[in-house]
Amino acid sequence: MSKVLYLEGSCGISGDMTVAALLDLGASREKLDAALQSLAARGSFSYSISRKNSFSIVGCDFEVLLCHHEEPHEEGYCHHHSHRHLRDVEEIIAHAEMSDSARALALRIFTIVAEAEARAHGCGVSEVHFHEVGAWDSLADIVGAAVLADDLGADECVITSLTEGTGSVMCQHGELPVPTPAVLNIAQAYGIPLRSGETRGEMVTPTGIAIAAALRTQDRLPEQYRVLRTGIGLGKRDFGRANMLRALLLEPVVDPAQVYEVSANIDDSTPEELGFLMETLFRVGARDVWYTPCTMKKNRPATMLSVLVDASLLNIVEDVILRHSSTIGLRRHAVQRTVMQREIRELKLPYGVVQVKVARHGDIVRACPEYESLRRLALETGRNLRSIGEDVATALSRHSS
Repeated sequence: MSKVLYLEGSCGISGDMTVAALLDLGASREKLDAALQSLAARGSFSYSISRKNSFSIVGCDFEVLLCHHEEPHEEGYCHHHSHRHLRDVEEIIAHAEMSDSARALALRIFTIVAEAEARAHGCGVSEVHFHEVGAWDSLADIVGAAVLADDLGADECVITSLTEGTGSVMCQHGELPVPTPAVLNIAQAYGIPLRSGETRGEMVTPTGIAIAAALRTQDRLPEQYRVLRTGIGLGKRDFGRANMLRALLLEPVVDPAQVYEVSANIDDSTPEELGFLMETLFRVGARDVWYTPCTMKKNRPATMLSVLVDASLLNIVEDVILRHSSTIGLRRHAVQRTVMQREIRELKLPYGVVQVKVARHGDIVRACPEYESLRRLALETGRNLRSIGEDVATALSRHSS
C-alpha cells in the first residue's frame, strides 16, 4: 500500500513543530528516545513531550531543554553558545543512535542549511559557522525529524506551500527581515512556494524549511486519497491564533479505469537505449508507447517519449522511464478516452483458425484479424500475410451478408 506524508504548512513550519507532528502521527517514540539520548550523552540538554493546547487546538508539544549556557532559540534575543562547522555536526550525527537512512537524511538537512547560509554570507559551505542551527536544540530537532520521518516510511512527501509571517526577527547576526535570507535561499533552491500572511513574526524557520526541502518529493496532493492518520505539532510562539503544523498520512485512491499519458523530451539517449526502454515499458504493462521527433532548447533535435498507462501502474512506468533513459523529469496527465467495445472471435478458414477482433460503437462495427494469429498461420502453411488477410476479409464479408 502506497503511503503519502503531507505536511500542511498554512501556519508555517519549524523543527520542533515537525518533530511533534510526526510523533503525533504515530512515528516511533522509542527510536526518537534512542537517538536523542545518544546525542544528550555528548551535549547538555534534555527534552519533554507533552499534550498541549493552542487556541483550542490540541496537539503534541516537543521541547528541548538546555543548560544555562545554551539558551533555546526564542524570537527576541541572541544566543551565546559555541559555533560549529558542518564537519563538527557530521561528527556528532555520525555517533547518534539511528538508522543509516535516517542519518543520511539528517546530514542532508544540515547540508541544505549550510548551502543556504554560505550563499547568504558569501563563503564556502565548509566555512559556514552554525549558530542557532548548530545548537543542541536544533540538532535535536533535525535528528528527531529525520528519525521519525524515516520510521514512517512514506513513499512520497507532499508540501504544497508554506505560510510565512512579516516583520523582523533577532538572531546571531542581529535583526533580520522575515523571511530571513536562509529561508529565502532554501525556498528558491528547492522551489518551495511561500505565502505571505499578515502575522507578525517568523513562521518559517531555516530548520523547518530545510526539513521540508529534504523530505519533499511532490508539490501536489493525489487527486483522491484516504486519510489514514493525522498529527498536530504545536509551536511555541503566540501569534494570536493556533500555531501548529498538521501532518497527514494518506493513501492515494486509484480509479482502476483511469489512464494517464506520461511524456518526456529526450535528447541524449542512444537509439539502442530508446528501443530497450520501449520493450521494457510494454513488458511492465504499458498500454501503448510511441516516439515523436521534436526540437528542444538550443535547437537540439530530440525524441519525445509518450506512454499510455493505467493508474495502477503509473509509479512502475515512471520508475522504468527514469531508470532506463537519460531524462530527469516527466510530465503526466489523466486522459479521457472514448473506446469501442471489443471482443475476440475465432474465424475458421479451410487451412486454419484466425482470431478476429470485433469492435463496436453504436451502429459502427469493425473487424480486423489479429497479427499474431496471421503470423502463426503464415508460418504453418507457407502462405503470405496478405493472402491470408484477403481470405479473412472474404469470409467476414460472407458472414456479414
